[in-house]
This record gives sequence, C-alpha cells and structure tokens, in this order.
Amino acid sequence: MKTHVLILTAVLAAFASVEAQITPPFQPKDEPEPPKPSAPVGEMSSVKGFWQVRLAGGEYAVSTERITSVSRHSYVLDGTLLVDEVTIDTTGQALARFYFLSPIGANNSVGGTAGAVMERGKGILDAAGQRTGVETDNMVIKKYPDTTHAKTIEYRLTTQAELTNLFNSAKQAWQSGQGGQYTAPLK
Repeated sequence: MKTHVLILTAVLAAFASVEAQITPPFQPKDEPEPPKPSAPVGEMSSVKGFWQVRLAGGEYAVSTERITSVSRHSYVLDGTLLVDEVTIDTTGQALARFYFLSPIGANNSVGGTAGAVMERGKGILDAAGQRTGVETDNMVIKKYPDTTHAKTIEYRLTTQAELTNLFNSAKQAWQSGQGGQYTAPLK
C-alpha cells in the first residue's frame, strides 16, 4: 500500500512539473490602444499653433506665432482681370498669396470683342488642360519678365467664396493663436 501511495505521489508530482512547463495561451495585457490618427488618411489634422491649408494647387502651413499680418485686397491686372487676393505675411522669407481671378465685368457679362476674346482664351486654356491633365483653373498665372514673385508662395482658388472662407480661417487662426485648418473642395 505504501508503494502505491509513493507511485501515485510520484506520478502526480511528474504531472505537476509537466503542467508547469506548458505555456498558457496568449492573453493580452490590459494595455492602452495605440493612438488613432486625428484625421482620416488623406486629410489634414489641425495642429495647435499652426494654420494649415489644403488646396487643389498644393498645401501650405505656417506657425501662427510667425504670422505678422493677414490682409485681403482687390486690384485690376493689365486692365482685363480683377484680382481678389489674400496675403499672409510672416517673419520668414516667403510671402503667401492666395487669389481668385475674374474678368473685369464678369458680374455684368462682358460684351463685344473683349468678351469674345476672353471666352476664346478660356476655351484654349481648358482644351490645353484636358490634353495635358492639368487643372488650369488652379494654376497660378505669372507674366515674365514683366513681374517677378521671388520669395512668394502663390495659390489660385477657383471661387470667390473659397477665398472668403480661407481669409476668415487665416484671420481666426492668427488672432486666436490656436491655429486651424482650411481645406478647399478638391476637384
């Protein structure tokens, strides 16, 4: 009987040591989940203290502490175009310009030869854009060598409403110091 008890004890001890060597199934620890991105992929997230812009023509970001002025003004270019422009001046080397172009008299349709020339020019630009895959409505217009825009970052917007929204966003971000973002509807 003692022998049976000894054998039973030995077998139980062997089982216990084998059981201790078997690795239990993986049990995840209660660790916090990794942080999720604050904006969906392809979208910008707002970073405190920065004003960020996404337009069809590119992206722009600046520290609100570096902005020295936010302005909006309109002027006539070459007697044919009305330029509505928002300018962001900073303590850095570059000036950011955001503008919307419209033919003079666009609100009251231009007639005669001038209207025909403008429509023809727009048609040529649109056709060139379709052939090359370039969105000409978003392209910055520069006239070299008459003007230069050295140290200037330029963006062209497709509607005056977009320019108004961009101006309001920039002004709010700068005045609050909190930063912000503006994303124009992308085509």
